[in-house]
Amino acid sequence: MTSTIEERLSAIEAIEAIKVLKHRYLRACDRKNPDVFRECFVAKGASIDYGPRIGRFEDADGIAEVFRQIALQRDAGRLVIFDMHHAMHPEIIMEGPEQARGDWSLRLRQVDVRAGTERVSAIEYDDRYEVEDGQWRIRSCHVRVLWTLVQPLADGFDIVHGFDE
Repeated sequence: MTSTIEERLSAIEAIEAIKVLKHRYLRACDRKNPDVFRECFVAKGASIDYGPRIGRFEDADGIAEVFRQIALQRDAGRLVIFDMHHAMHPEIIMEGPEQARGDWSLRLRQVDVRAGTERVSAIEYDDRYEVEDGQWRIRSCHVRVLWTLVQPLADGFDIVHGFDE
């Protein structure tokens, strides 16, 4: 089946918009911005499965609240969790002009100051996207953790960060 240049160009533009959406989502995670995080998902009925450690949700409001609790938690007024998300190897398949699916590889590095640990994980995303109110949004986001390395932080470690305390 052949498609027109306009159809192919539209698909390329959609794929690029989906990549921008995914990167906005990842930056919201690292920047501890639960409002932008939530805006990346459809308004109602998102299917989210972040695995046994974080859980399953049938709407993005639930995961946004969990994100808020984890990312913004403090101990003695200081932030506890620091994340670094690096997504790569996107494979985005258009399933219609306003629907797509995507597979991504994620490398997550997380420091937990309270526990004194660093986690490094290899994770795979299985996403579904759709256009809602003229914008691409995440309809479903399911992850599979391939492996995680947990190691203690060195004695006397210090976290220097740019977040307001």
